[in-house]
Amino acid sequence: MPEPLLVARQGWVTTLTINRPEVANALTMEGLLALRDAVEKLAGDDARAVVITGAGEKAFCAGADLKERAGMRPDQVRTFIQTIRETLTAVSRLPQATIAAINGAALGGGTELALACDIRVAASNATMGLTETTLAIIPGGGGTQRLPRLVGAGRAKEMILTGRRVDASEALRIGLVEEVVEPGELLARARKIAELIASNGPIAVRAAKEAIDRGLELPLDDALRLESDLYDRTIDTEDRTEGLTAFREKRAPNYKGR
Repeated sequence: MPEPLLVARQGWVTTLTINRPEVANALTMEGLLALRDAVEKLAGDDARAVVITGAGEKAFCAGADLKERAGMRPDQVRTFIQTIRETLTAVSRLPQATIAAINGAALGGGTELALACDIRVAASNATMGLTETTLAIIPGGGGTQRLPRLVGAGRAKEMILTGRRVDASEALRIGLVEEVVEPGELLARARKIAELIASNGPIAVRAAKEAIDRGLELPLDDALRLESDLYDRTIDTEDRTEGLTAFREKRAPNYKGR
């Protein structure tokens, strides 16, 4: 039986691949627990960036495996939804930068997984949507909260209440993804972004991500104080000294996360 999630490390970048291409990388409870376990390990890892994608060329993740869901009792459904919500929250709270490489259909929980990442790059054949209302349920993995924060309340309501899917070009236009590339270029582009991030000071990258994520939930004056506190965290680091030295010597810096 193939592993439901593949974990690969190359340099400072870790790639997580949902590995059920025969069923559009739909998530079973087993696959969800594997993703949660990998994310928990990454939280304490020295990886500097994380790419999340799906196996094959047709789907990023089609959300929950509806065949498994059909056989669940109501209490089991509640447990599954709680698990996916907690797992995607853990993805969003990873200290590393996360890049979703959306290689095809990302529906329901698949779009919610992409929303939990910091940056989204889509293949030109990708489709996205929070389609739960067409099944008489609502997004349960954070979609009702993360989508309006990204694209605005009106657009999020239109998408969620209709269950409409959007193609890659519309996703780019409304700010649901940051970039669209041809399918054959997707993973290389996502890794290139990850490598660019990984080449920067890791303490600074983590602090900047925290400043943005936490600051968005605060009044501006409080957010500015947060930024000041997080800036202060970088001042006494060896990496800051290395960055200034490398600039003066006209060479690439060698950051060590200290």
